Amino acid sequence: MKVIFLKDVKGKGKRGEVKNVSDGYARNYLLKNNLAEEATAGNMKALEAKQNKEQQKEQEEVEEAKQLKEKLESLTVELTAKSGEGGRLFGSITSKQISEELKKNHKIKIDKRKIELDEPIRALGYTNVPVKIHPEVSGTVKVHVAEAK
Repeated sequence: MKVIFLKDVKGKGKRGEVKNVSDGYARNYLLKNNLAEEATAGNMKALEAKQNKEQQKEQEEVEEAKQLKEKLESLTVELTAKSGEGGRLFGSITSKQISEELKKNHKIKIDKRKIELDEPIRALGYTNVPVKIHPEVSGTVKVHVAEAK
């Protein structure tokens, strides 16, 4: 019997997959526990429509991410910190501080884990910081660290 999986079933199939399974397994386990549905013509069309909708949604997310990338690359995040001789900071600037500053001054919400700062910024001046906006889209934001008075 051909079935469309509604949920992941370990060892058999993933959600949205269409597979042939034995009639007894389908009737007594998969259909009874709402893990799958029979692959009728109507159900196949519904699955196809659902997949098209998900693909369209994914495309929209990528477009939004590209717009956000353009916006991020055009702005500069201004931060202040106390520093000693030679422009070395007392402490450091972390991805959390950059994220909070973006949220407060530019109304852009980016998770601190998406800001790919290898090590905290420990010097005054401009730094380009990579940001992973979407699995397919990454950008950079310019961070300017000035001396606190």
